[in-house]
Amino acid sequence: MTVLIIGGSGFLGAELVRQAAAAGHTTAATFATRPGSTPGVAWHALDLRDPERIEAVVAEVGPLLVVNATSSASDWAVTAEGPVHLAMAAAKSGCRLVHVSSDAVFSGARVHYDESCLPDPVTPYGAAKAAAETGVRLVHPEAVVARTSLIIGDRRSVHVRLVHDLAAGTRSGALFTDDIRCPVHVADLAAALLELAACDASGMHHLAGADAVSRHELGTLIARRDGLDASRLPAGLRAESALPGALDIRLDSGATQRTLHTTLRGARQFLARGA
Repeated sequence: MTVLIIGGSGFLGAELVRQAAAAGHTTAATFATRPGSTPGVAWHALDLRDPERIEAVVAEVGPLLVVNATSSASDWAVTAEGPVHLAMAAAKSGCRLVHVSSDAVFSGARVHYDESCLPDPVTPYGAAKAAAETGVRLVHPEAVVARTSLIIGDRRSVHVRLVHDLAAGTRSGALFTDDIRCPVHVADLAAALLELAACDASGMHHLAGADAVSRHELGTLIARRDGLDASRLPAGLRAESALPGALDIRLDSGATQRTLHTTLRGARQFLARGA
């Protein structure tokens, strides 16, 4: 099977490329600034703001599966419109599409969210991701849209880098004790996405870790795993800050997990020492 990973040089994208290639798939990937280094992978420069280029890359690669793992903050053209152009190209070529979305589409007002919950974003990024979900499902009804949470792994993860920088005192800020999410390990997430792609799944799915933890607890777990002094991590309350965003969003991944062989481990498990 030929697989095309959009955003293959990013953190999640690189893991998807690695796993797809390791599984023996003919693998191609796109990059915005520089290609990745996985051997045997065909790399294609791509700007998701360019619909003609999107169509050209999909036509050149001829994939059976496209996985969109891109993320560009609140850039509407990339985060909201780009995935819709990609979905149109995938539908035109008759290939499966898996689009990665985010728990940022929710406000946190109801705390617990399953796949039936409608988006109610409170940030520009969340609004862009919600718009992409709607557009993708409209133009490619058989597509999989997979919402996830904070993606954790090594220091390529922005969340892990933040913890290292805070512990070293090279960055200011605080880890909030009232900001709750369900972090997922990048390897678990990539495996689950490829597993969904390999079956006849479609529609909305949630792929988050089993544990709901605050950003401060997550930072403490990362620090302990990596041999850092967790006592150096500053704590704070998002509710007392000027930063926008939801406080408590817990993706319920139970329905999707029951269909998967891949286990979506919780942060307390995958960040345990020796794990």
